[in-house]
Amino acid sequence: MKDKQSQSHWQPATKLVHGGRLTSEFGETSEALFLNSSYSYETAVLMCQLKSGDHVVASKTLFSSCQYIITQVLPRFGITYTLVECGNNEAWKKAITAQTKCVFIETPANPTLELVDIAEVAKICKSVGAQLIVDNVFSAPLTQRPLELGADVVMYSTTKHIDGQGRTLGGALLGKKAFIEDILRQFCRHTGPHMSHFNAWLILKSLETLELRLARHNENAAKVAEALAGHAKVSRLIYPGHASHPQYALAQKQMSHGGPMLAFEIVGGREAAFRFMNALEIFDISNNLGNAKSIVTHPASTTHYALGAEGLARAGITQSLVRVSAGIEDGGDLVKDVIRALDKA
Repeated sequence: MKDKQSQSHWQPATKLVHGGRLTSEFGETSEALFLNSSYSYETAVLMCQLKSGDHVVASKTLFSSCQYIITQVLPRFGITYTLVECGNNEAWKKAITAQTKCVFIETPANPTLELVDIAEVAKICKSVGAQLIVDNVFSAPLTQRPLELGADVVMYSTTKHIDGQGRTLGGALLGKKAFIEDILRQFCRHTGPHMSHFNAWLILKSLETLELRLARHNENAAKVAEALAGHAKVSRLIYPGHASHPQYALAQKQMSHGGPMLAFEIVGGREAAFRFMNALEIFDISNNLGNAKSIVTHPASTTHYALGAEGLARAGITQSLVRVSAGIEDGGDLVKDVIRALDKA
């Protein structure tokens, strides 16, 4: 491995290409692939440290699988929870108590792109000794750096922007060495979650181009958002990088860009949303995100369908809401495709 001291002053783009490399005596320039069964990737960030009687606080708006784990799985083990409105700092102060072990937030939230003030919630957590865990998928790596804002653990679905080409299934966690090695790794070692060797290799190689790809993702999302703003067929634009977002000032403070994800509501409800998606020529209709290809989905009937009518209403997910993951195609082509499809909505 290269000298760690020499890496401390490197910028992110250089670290992504060269940082932490392990090479064999053969001096390969591309990391070697070892086909064995001894590697594990960090999952179960909650289960590895919670026990019966503990309390968890989480954002009210979450990806449906995360919400299921917190509201359905954890209570089976005697772990209580409180869900909090993303942007209500006073509610976070009230919910996080001396009994709170972990605080789990998703910012921007899926799919409504509501924001949580990471630095403020981190201060509250530290005052009671709770661990702050941030799901950073919707902002994508580099665009937002929760550890620098006070978070204890940051989690990613590497399936998304880190791989970026829809090839792998995996996850990654960032945190302090003591937590990763002494608590999380021990839990994973004895419970068995692991990533396939080839997937791990693909994800590692994808880091080398991550900064370049994210720049185009962010740029294209901003272009599409600008084209949608004020359009007669769009009743509501939701993009942290646009001044119309109610938490635009917070986005400017804790995100370097508006991010690669946006959402909007279409005049005409569910049927109009379906007509819009079916009229798109470039965008793929898929539940995934963070791909080189631009993707559109209808959360109420796919990713968040399991919440039911009441759950969707509480999360602010309407039948007219469409979620967009901007790809790395030509931004002008994406704008033209969206405008053409809106004309047919």
